[in-house]
Amino acid sequence: MSNLLNLEGVSKSYGVRPLLANVSLGITSGDRIGIVGRNGDGKTTLLEVMTGIEEADTGRVSRSRGLLVGYLHQGDELDDTHTVREAVLRGLEDHEWAADSTLRGIVTELLAGVELDRSVHGLSGGERRRCALAALLLGDHELIVLDEPTNHLDVEAVAWLADHLRRRTSALVVVTHDRWFLDEVCQWTWEVHDGAVDVYEGGYAAFVLAKAERSRQADASESRRQNLAKKELAWLRRGAPARTAKPKFRIDAANKLIEDVPAPRDRLELQKFATQRLGKDVIDVEEVDLQRGERKLLTDATWRLGPGDRVGIVGVNGAGKTSVLSLLSGTLAPTKGRMKLGKTVAMQHLTQALDDVDPMGRVLPTVEAIRRVTVTKDGEITATSMLERFGFTGDKLTARLGDLSGGERRRFQLLKLLLTEPNVLLLDEPTNDLDIETLTVLEDFLDGWPGTLVVVSHDRYFLERVTDSVWALLGDGQLSMLPRGVDEYLERRAVTATTPVATGGPAPASSSGPAAPASGKAKAGSAEERNARKAVARLEKQLKKLLTREAELNAAVLAAGTDYAAIAAISADLQAVLAEKDDVELEWLEASEVLGG
Repeated sequence: MSNLLNLEGVSKSYGVRPLLANVSLGITSGDRIGIVGRNGDGKTTLLEVMTGIEEADTGRVSRSRGLLVGYLHQGDELDDTHTVREAVLRGLEDHEWAADSTLRGIVTELLAGVELDRSVHGLSGGERRRCALAALLLGDHELIVLDEPTNHLDVEAVAWLADHLRRRTSALVVVTHDRWFLDEVCQWTWEVHDGAVDVYEGGYAAFVLAKAERSRQADASESRRQNLAKKELAWLRRGAPARTAKPKFRIDAANKLIEDVPAPRDRLELQKFATQRLGKDVIDVEEVDLQRGERKLLTDATWRLGPGDRVGIVGVNGAGKTSVLSLLSGTLAPTKGRMKLGKTVAMQHLTQALDDVDPMGRVLPTVEAIRRVTVTKDGEITATSMLERFGFTGDKLTARLGDLSGGERRRFQLLKLLLTEPNVLLLDEPTNDLDIETLTVLEDFLDGWPGTLVVVSHDRYFLERVTDSVWALLGDGQLSMLPRGVDEYLERRAVTATTPVATGGPAPASSSGPAAPASGKAKAGSAEERNARKAVARLEKQLKKLLTREAELNAAVLAAGTDYAAIAAISADLQAVLAEKDDVELEWLEASEVLGG
């Protein structure tokens, strides 16, 4: 494998703070590397030094001659005067991207709901982000560098992106706090901390094991951080069957490390504690219709939440997840039906917006004004200890609120909410702007929190980690329980989204996405049109069978566990099915063009 990029003794500082100190690393062709670390520790700086956007203070960065690098920044470089077509497709004709299954997947998945002839100037922040990602993936790069690519993507789009990146031959470096994504995509993990970059083989699960193992071998003291790592490892081994089926780390070492670690939370104990604080009735949604503008989100829906329930809600962007939380919180009235709250409910709702704060206020005094001591199942925690757990240490305790970064303000907002000691929590995308270390602290807190929890999140790992059941908005006006969680949601969406419709191409991930272009030819004569309709009907049946077979093979891979021979055989069959599906979709597209689109 050829070497693409090297850092030799690289150092980089901002002011008096060193972010990189004598760092030496290398990237070879085909590498898939995930970068983790606390916010502000230098992850983005490392990317910018690697790609030449920033010069190193000392040391040397070398790249192979003519290396083609694609870099997705946290911002974007789209031209506001362009249309989406000009900004993303960049001269690529409709028939070119529509006829290529890989290019068509990029356009239909990432630009779902975005008209190609819209002006870039009128796009939302999330739409701009997806356009920038699509433009990059449509290019041909030897090295792709992505800074938080899963921001503004729903669970389904994140799963698609992981699959797409696994199939690409280009090397990949990605900064993300999405731990499921790291595990699915990455072969190496780099941790940036204290000016150093530590290298671990494997994805997130292997990284957690290696860190815990290093601490054990070094006979390090059992600090809170190390205990959290063990707890995280216990979850990875016990709480996520699809993940533990993969040989990401040595099972014997993992079992030894967690043999005395309890499960992340004792649900029965939490329910008992919650019953003391909550009555039997918490939230009842009874025969509710919910409408926003012309869109009907719920139709005659009935849903009951009890004490200690821990629920996740999934659905495509625009399905109404945030509206459902607003309905539960009482800030949005149902169009029809009845909402009933229990008498003892003390609710808090974390929205996606950053709350206004007094910019001159200080962190610790503001928190102490809310509550000096917080009572949890495990005992009392002082305001200072809570702040330290959420990353506010040293001079950050006395920092002005107006000087906090976006990520720090999000942490502070979440902490203020928890300090009010609610017994019902509604969390709308709580992982936005939080680094992995803060996420593990939040998860640890929620493990011992006894109330009723409803979470909307695109972070699949967080969703699986803190909830006990997953419900979905599937566009039928109901909240549907998914016994197999996010995996079942993705399977249902795959069947719905890729089944061809009578008058268009294979439907994209969202029905509002850009459609395959119509042919410019005049409509065919009746005989040709009749033959085309027969072909479309035949191909639709064939596609349905292939989709069923694909789902069966995916399930077989999971069932095979660590039987590598069986997995290899199943994977070969799966690749053949996927190749056949691509051919059938292309043939379907050609037949539909005869019918005029």
